[in-house]
Amino acid sequence: MPLRHILLALTVVTMWGLNFIAIHFSLEHFPPLFLAGLRFGLLALPALLFVPWPGVRVRYLLGYGLGFGTLQFFGLYLGMAAGFPAGLASLVLQASAPFTVLMGALLLRESITGRRALGIAVAVSGLLIVGLSRGSIDGWAPFLLVVLGAFGWALGNLASRQAQTDRPLALVMWMTVVPPLPLFTVSLLVEGPEQIAGAVAASWSMQALPGWGGLVYTMLFGTILGSGIWVWLMRRHPAGVVAPFSMLVPVVGILAAWAALGQVPTWWELFGGILVLGGVLWSSMRWPAGRSHRGASRWRPLQRAEP
Repeated sequence: MPLRHILLALTVVTMWGLNFIAIHFSLEHFPPLFLAGLRFGLLALPALLFVPWPGVRVRYLLGYGLGFGTLQFFGLYLGMAAGFPAGLASLVLQASAPFTVLMGALLLRESITGRRALGIAVAVSGLLIVGLSRGSIDGWAPFLLVVLGAFGWALGNLASRQAQTDRPLALVMWMTVVPPLPLFTVSLLVEGPEQIAGAVAASWSMQALPGWGGLVYTMLFGTILGSGIWVWLMRRHPAGVVAPFSMLVPVVGILAAWAALGQVPTWWELFGGILVLGGVLWSSMRWPAGRSHRGASRWRPLQRAEP
């Protein structure tokens, strides 16, 4: 990847890391499934009215919307509402990266080099260390829900890559048309109209401003800007090259949760975060050609031609 593309990927993971703090505040005021549907429903109407069709096959748009938009946030929001901490959720959701690499190899026949496999293994070991350090004090259900969300993200990654659009922001906006119907339907069945109506009525108070602020952040930065840049990168590079950057999201998420929510990470969690960072850098960069390991003084990006 060129250096400018690496910087774009790092910008996205920063926005997505802070996204978990925004979700935490929103979930304090809205039921989780209704909140997930509202997040996309507020974007779907302007998408239908003002955004041109992205020029992709409908099945890829549906796959992106059902994977990235519906399944990911169904699992993530339910898991966090059940008590899973924001910082740890930002970690577990990054299981999407190994899911994406594995499915990219199986379904799209993308190669996995030895260096990339080693880097991903180091990063995954860091994720495991952080997860083991936190333990399972909230039970397995919240954890498994967030893992389900990670699998949905991976499905969305592959669908957005297969879409091969030159208008990634249009694809992201049209994706928002897919999740509201299934999410609102399940919300009515599970959360019920009384809980939804009570949350909406209470949201027009000053105490609900953090919830609305979190919702606006997830819409603008988590969905439009973050996902738009991500799809643009997935369009130009193999899924196995872009997806590992998502493992940097928990580094931002855990530090942000520490600062904003008082969720202090342990030394083992910090050590795991360092492994995540090192593994992603190792898998995405290589030594300059023609130099020995001893004589190479700097890394340079791994170049990939646009497909």
